[in-house]
Parts: sequence; structure tokens; C-alpha cells
Amino acid sequence: MSKHDHGGQNSGSHDGHSHDSHSHDTLVPQLPYPRLEDCDLSLRLSKDEEAKRLGKAQRRLLHLRLINGGQLNHGNLGPPVCIVFEGWDAAGKGGAIKRLVEPLDPRHVHVAPFAAPTPDELRHHFLWRFWPPLPGWGGMTIFDRSWYGRVLVERVENFATEVQWRRAYQEIADFEHSLAEEGMVVIKLWLHMSDEEQLRRFERRRDDSLKAWKLTDEDWRNREKRPQYDEAVADMLRLTNGPLAPWDVISSESKRNGRVEVIETVIRHMEAGMDRWGVPVPRSDDEETTELALSFDDAEFQQGPSTTGPPVPAGPAVPAVPASSNGAGAPDHARAPGAPDPAEHLSA
Repeated sequence: MSKHDHGGQNSGSHDGHSHDSHSHDTLVPQLPYPRLEDCDLSLRLSKDEEAKRLGKAQRRLLHLRLINGGQLNHGNLGPPVCIVFEGWDAAGKGGAIKRLVEPLDPRHVHVAPFAAPTPDELRHHFLWRFWPPLPGWGGMTIFDRSWYGRVLVERVENFATEVQWRRAYQEIADFEHSLAEEGMVVIKLWLHMSDEEQLRRFERRRDDSLKAWKLTDEDWRNREKRPQYDEAVADMLRLTNGPLAPWDVISSESKRNGRVEVIETVIRHMEAGMDRWGVPVPRSDDEETTELALSFDDAEFQQGPSTTGPPVPAGPAVPAVPASSNGAGAPDHARAPGAPDPAEHLSA
């Protein structure tokens, strides 16, 4: 994590009185949660193993995405999918995101990177700037850094007051729970690696002329605060691991393992979310249907959902809604069983 990822300031705010140093422990109901120390950093994959599992997972992800967006589900939209990436600097977030979006049509997914807030954003509540990229029904957004800067870099670097970052655990938990109750599949990933592996990657970046730009003096300085960040991450995992928005800690000591684990975890949560909202989830061994998804080309997209299946049942007309600018890529047709009217959710 970097100082440049912070999302707030510690001056000019109306914070009231200080809280007890452990008051945030009781703000959020305690549930079983993943721990950094339980993450198996010994996991490794060979190049061939990575290619095999990654290829299979990417085909599966494409299939689910086309169903969720309505292209292979007769226009019925699946739940919005929100994937949050957090992790150590140089943990491989960029490479994992690249493999995640690689099989998808660019119109069907939106990657939203976040760094330090602008002066105007600092005038608002810290969650304000994260609302616009959130996906609507049939949509998918990947957050490269997120609202968790409030309880990570802002906490460690004193960009937020203690009252602000302690209060943020409950604010974030409520925010995510509200989204999930409205149908969103909230997937939260922490990419974990050892301090020693991070140092090796920093040194390789420093010595690579094409990657040295990624490394700053501040990155080296932040390594000195690893114990403070370890504590902040542990609190984050414990206090924001919600029943509908759980954390997954990804073993990224090996980038190959991390990339595969990320996409397989996303698939698992997407399948569960689709099933929760009554969207048919194909069998994972249905290779024939998956190959059909892979053959889905631009011409078919322009014509709308596939016409090879049974006709869409007659029902109330749904107003046409243009594809949203947040990468939803969802057609203007009927909604998924039990889902809200997509006309109300596919907003720009």
C-alpha cells in the first residue's frame, strides 16, 4: 500500500471526542475471519500448471460473465459484481487484474483504479468518490485500491484522525452490507506475501529500466512501517469481514499461484451470488456450453442475447436502458428472477 492511495485528511473535520483505544473492537459483530498468519505462502505452481488452470478458469469466467450480463441468458440480468483488490505493494495486483479481465469483452467490465483523492474529493465523506463506479445489475467493476485506504494508509500515515479511522470500520461494514442486500456480489481480495519476497520484488523493479518507474522513495520508506501495516490489515480483516462481504486472503508469494487463486476465487463467489438471486449457473463441466460462450462474437453482441434458446417469456415491458459507462455491457431486456428492474439499476 502506498501513501498515494489515501482517501482523506485529518484536519478541519468535526470528530467529537476521542474514543477508547479499543472501542472499535465492539463496533462490528465478530465473525470467523481470515488471518494473515494462516495464509500458506509455500503454494507454488509450475508454468504449465498455471497455464492449464488459468485457461480453464478464464473460460469459466467468460461464460458466467456473459450469462450475468444477459448475453447468454435471454436478456435476463444477473447481480452486479464488485471485486475489490487490496494488498502489499508489489504483491501482483496489476498482473492478477490483467489475467482476470483478459478473456472479457472490454464493454463488459470496468476497472476503477484509485489513488490519492483530489482536493474536491477531500471535501466529501471518504466513501463519496467510490459510488460512481459501482456496477448496476448485469455489470462488473474491479476496484484497484478502494475505500479500505481509510483504515490502512490513512491510519498508519495519520491522514485520518483516530476517531475517523475507528469509525470507518462500521461505516464500511454498513456500506458493503447495504450493497449486498440490494443484490451486489461483493468480492474482497487481499494479496499477501512475506516481507522478504516484497524486498526481492522491489530490488528487481529497481534494476529493471522498464519497471523502475513503479518504485518510489516512499515505497522504500513504507517498508519500514510493515509492523504498523500488519496490525492495520489484521484489524481490517477482523472488523470488516461481513456475512455478505467476506474477505479472501490470496497467497501471492508466488505470482503464478496468486493469479490463479484470484480468478478461481472470483468464480466461486460469482456462482454463489448468481445462485442466490436465481440466475441459472451452468455445471462447471459443461464444456460444450462454455465453448459456445467463447464463440460469442461482436456480431452476436450487436444483435442482443443469443436466439438459439427458447423465447423470452412474455411479460411487462421494460424500458430500454443504454449500456452504462461503468462497463455493465448489459442488454435492455427482462430482469433476472427476483432482481429489481434493471431500468432502475443500470445507470451511467
